[in-house]
Amino acid sequence: MADALRASGVLVDLDGTLADTAPDMAAAVNRLLVEEGDAPLSFDILRPLVSYGAPSLVTRAFGDDLGESEFERLRQRFLALYERNLCDDTRLFPEFDAVLDRLEALGVPWGVVTNKPGWLTEPLLGALRLSDRAGSIVSGDTLPQRKPHPAPLFMAAEEMGVAASACVYVGDAQRDIEAGRAAGMVTIAAAWGYIPAEENVHDWEADHVASSPGGILSYLSHGNG
Repeated sequence: MADALRASGVLVDLDGTLADTAPDMAAAVNRLLVEEGDAPLSFDILRPLVSYGAPSLVTRAFGDDLGESEFERLRQRFLALYERNLCDDTRLFPEFDAVLDRLEALGVPWGVVTNKPGWLTEPLLGALRLSDRAGSIVSGDTLPQRKPHPAPLFMAAEEMGVAASACVYVGDAQRDIEAGRAAGMVTIAAAWGYIPAEENVHDWEADHVASSPGGILSYLSHGNG
């Protein structure tokens, strides 16, 4: 049955695509702001920045005129606070449980390619009980290259035993689409993810745009995002 599908493997980004990590990351930013004597920021301000990681969150919270040493101090403290509460409120996005169950039932391997460092990625996926299910997990520090470089996607496809050209890559940032395209994969833009209001997912030139995770299965079965 898997042979009739439009791809033989599925790779996904983590933050903003597979898992809704924004509640825990925003909480860590706000704990840091309070520690530093500042007022917390609203979730609506922080959510679109999560896919860009700690540097973007720290810059938004404390300004872009920080000295290098002060920025690094705050970044490291943010990461320490986030690590302590890595999966308090983080959950898979709605429908993703069913998507993964269906892929596994069809014998289609899936994996995660993220720019999140491994020391955060691995315990998070473990807490979500996905570590043993994923055919590959490639983190931001697994290789010297990170997305938008295609090397992490090539590695993940190889670990799953699937040709890169037979894989789909799903992500909620332009760099995800650039990486997938460079790896020769079909790309799906995750419109449910952490996308700033000023960005239009259609400008990324993904092969497909999915409004929800179920769109992944829709593409595999019918070619519609």
